[in-house]
Amino acid sequence: MDGTTDKGVALRDRAGRLRRVAARQAGFTLVEMLVVLAIIGLLVGLVAPRVFGQLAEAKVRTAHIQIESFKNALDLFFLDAGRFPTTQEGLQALNTRPASVQGWGGPYIKGTAVPKDPWNNPYAYRAPGGNGRPYDITSNGPGGKGGEADGGANQIASY
Repeated sequence: MDGTTDKGVALRDRAGRLRRVAARQAGFTLVEMLVVLAIIGLLVGLVAPRVFGQLAEAKVRTAHIQIESFKNALDLFFLDAGRFPTTQEGLQALNTRPASVQGWGGPYIKGTAVPKDPWNNPYAYRAPGGNGRPYDITSNGPGGKGGEADGGANQIASY
């Protein structure tokens, strides 16, 4: 054999070995992947509860803001009609003129329907309210049951 053929075979063998070594080093090992997944899992475990806690607080704040908006609209209704809506008329009286009201100057809230609370439940309206208040507006909170199971702790109210 001549020297050029031996060099060609040797170069091909060496190039093949280099490709195999490079291919082995190019990927990640199973241990490396498991370590990365464990780190990601720890981060999610630490961060997720805070994010969900912020979301729950934001919904409660939104309910309080909506109730304050209803209170302002009810004050305008009172100035025009001389009374607050009855329990039967409810918050819908802020959007649609009740038959028994003469001086209605509404609608007092935007939209065609009374907004629901952040948990997609209707707000409860009662007139007269408890403890001498002219009305009560409540949201039943996240469970939608008015806090019956926890003594009203999840209920969000206008008072």
